[in-house]
Amino acid sequence: MSILLQSLRRLAARSLILVAASALLSPTLRAVVVHGTVTDPLGRPVPGAILALVQNGKVVMNARSGQDGSYQITSAATGRFFILASGHSFRQLSTHSFYGGTLDDVQQDVVLEPEWVRQSVVVTATGTPLPQAQVSASITGINKSSFQNRADMVDPMRQVPGINIVQTGQRGGLASIFIRGGNSDANAVVLDGVPMEDIGGRFDLSTLTSTGISDVEAYRGPNSVLYGSDAAAGVVSFTTPRGSTSFPSLFYEGDGGNFGTYRNEVQLGGTHSKLDYYAAFADLQTKNSLPSDEYHAITSTANIGWSPTAATQFRVTARNTDLATGLPGAIQFYGIANDAKQSDQDLFLSGTIDHKFSYRWHGLVRYGLGRKREESIQWSPTGIPDLSAGVYLGDFVTIRGANGYSVSGNAIINYFGTYPTNLNLVSNRDQLYAQTDYQITPHVTAIAGFRYEDERGAEREAAYGINETLERTNYDYMGQLQGDFRNRIYYSLGGGVEKNQLFGTVGAPHIGLSYYVVRPGSGKFKGTKINFNFAKGYKEPTLSDQFGSLYTFLQQNGGQAAIQQYGVTPIGADLSRSYDGGVEQNLFSERVLLRVTYFHNEFGNQIESVGAAIVPQLLPQLTPAQQASLEAFLQSESAYSLTLNSLSFRAQGFESEVDYGVRRNIYLRGGYTYLDSVVQRSFSSDAESPTYNTSAPFANIPIGVYSPLRGARPFRRPPHTGFFDASYTGGPFTAVFDAAFVSRSDDSTYLGGSDANFGNSLLLPNRNLDSAYAKLDAGGTFQANKWLGVYAQADNILSSQHIGPIGYPSLPFNFRMGLRLTLGHSRQ
Repeated sequence: MSILLQSLRRLAARSLILVAASALLSPTLRAVVVHGTVTDPLGRPVPGAILALVQNGKVVMNARSGQDGSYQITSAATGRFFILASGHSFRQLSTHSFYGGTLDDVQQDVVLEPEWVRQSVVVTATGTPLPQAQVSASITGINKSSFQNRADMVDPMRQVPGINIVQTGQRGGLASIFIRGGNSDANAVVLDGVPMEDIGGRFDLSTLTSTGISDVEAYRGPNSVLYGSDAAAGVVSFTTPRGSTSFPSLFYEGDGGNFGTYRNEVQLGGTHSKLDYYAAFADLQTKNSLPSDEYHAITSTANIGWSPTAATQFRVTARNTDLATGLPGAIQFYGIANDAKQSDQDLFLSGTIDHKFSYRWHGLVRYGLGRKREESIQWSPTGIPDLSAGVYLGDFVTIRGANGYSVSGNAIINYFGTYPTNLNLVSNRDQLYAQTDYQITPHVTAIAGFRYEDERGAEREAAYGINETLERTNYDYMGQLQGDFRNRIYYSLGGGVEKNQLFGTVGAPHIGLSYYVVRPGSGKFKGTKINFNFAKGYKEPTLSDQFGSLYTFLQQNGGQAAIQQYGVTPIGADLSRSYDGGVEQNLFSERVLLRVTYFHNEFGNQIESVGAAIVPQLLPQLTPAQQASLEAFLQSESAYSLTLNSLSFRAQGFESEVDYGVRRNIYLRGGYTYLDSVVQRSFSSDAESPTYNTSAPFANIPIGVYSPLRGARPFRRPPHTGFFDASYTGGPFTAVFDAAFVSRSDDSTYLGGSDANFGNSLLLPNRNLDSAYAKLDAGGTFQANKWLGVYAQADNILSSQHIGPIGYPSLPFNFRMGLRLTLGHSRQ
């Protein structure tokens, strides 16, 4: 009996070994399984969609989605794949490449896009990928094809409703982003999730070249729930490309143009097994059209991803920019160029771990690093020396405003002193962000996140004895619930809380709702959507805000007793509150999409510079005697102007946008924004004691030298802005035409006390001081064969000189022409 049992055991063991060996050797059992659901932009299943699993440029397997939109593709092959999907009345699209290994179960949901109108998947609005049709927020996506021939990102950002770009000077000049009337430092600007702005929100768009940028998302409205501090007016998110080809692909483009402009760019990308990689390097130089205004930018970027399994991905991105630009200054005020230069070094790094715990549960952890250095050098004191006054004067000029007023004279351009002088600004940020999202039901998703940030900054100017540093440690937490009801009502409810080392704890709610009165489909007027959003935001102070605050001044100058006695608190956060509502209407079977949105923003508790005589009056708890005592102390310490949270203004209006797919190869976009902004509360020196140019015919008009007056428009917020974009793709030809239109806006010459007699004779009334302009650009590409292309870009075709604010002549008509080479071969 025991012998029989031993024989049976041996037979069973051998059978198990044979079964295991068969399982390992069987192609079917070793297969990778790719599955998911195909939906339309509203989340409804798309039956009968055609899907192809592609590897190394070849279709491995085909499938069709079922009645519920689901599909499954099984392949014996392993490695890098992507899904190619299409359906009736939808355009063909491909997913990002992904890795599938032996026995891997890969989920790849596909959202098909309308055949005519471009509506993509966006991330900025909710923190998770979501079709734009399900998002209530105002958000615009810009893809690479819209700026393929551009050297930087300044002009592409003009093609967004609700956004105005102001560049003081020519290429390389400071470029500021104004979103729906908010301040230029009230925006979160991120690259692959990493903040790009300085501590406190300041960001110069001219420092960002187009190299290594695949697409942009521009979100209008506060979003401090997801992005924390600085997202008080909006969010601009840039993304680095990923390698996609199954072989190493090398791309080179080089071009040259007028004004001594040339540009060279090299890109390398591809995939190999579990790895995808991308790297780029570019060198851009130009002399511009003004003396002492050379510009040179060197950019290098990389994006490397590794997927050990189908559920886990590690990704590292890096970007470094070294640039230098001349600072000729407001040359129309002086008639001569200043002898100055600015150098920047910006480094951004991100490391992300992304993991799918299940088909419902997903999480990521990201470390972000930002290192920004800025040095401004005044080499020598240009100008005509006035020995008696100790100043250098510019040439005799006539300054004309767009409002019809003009003044003439010599302006002070420099002062006697020791040269060269330099100003150094340092902004270092380290951030750790964790986020998880869980699909409670197919129609409800919960999101939670945590952010830790360490900020370190410095401002140094030896000529004035300035050497100030700061460090802030901040924490913020967020939670959000989003979903839909019967694919008709879409909602997003969230809240965030930040504990900031400088100003304490602040919260920000967000509510977004969308309702489809009529779902999109075939028909002239089929597809009506109503949107509503409410949100609050906040922004932390900049370095100069904190260094110049009343609290900081008292603390650093022996005023601790005054802090205790008068209850002076540290500088606080700028606050914003916004609500908007609008309609989206599809026309002619989704060939045309019209969006109209009304917005109302309140920007309160804003930081401004306040004169010493006014500071005591802003502390209502003080007695008249205490106010007089505090004012005397400030005057004795030469604190003539300090920063306080005392400004508030309103910005309301509406923005409209039309997208029209004329044919499959012709696409038109246009937009118009009306902005009504007004200063409601201000205690700046200008607001309390306006300046008058008593030597001019407009001697009775009050002028704000450095800030707007109460009841006036904030500076550089034009009431009317618009854009138009047309693109054509046919065979080897591609052409893009862009236009931007801007009305007059309020501003200042900032020349108070700066004429030859230290007077105000060079001031002009603020109202409509900056000129209106129309900027027309055109670009095209001809692809001669698979490896050679020719391209050209012409900017400012009308040669407008008033695209920048008063005093800064714009770069006239300029062009670049070049070659584009593609090298690489597929693996057989």
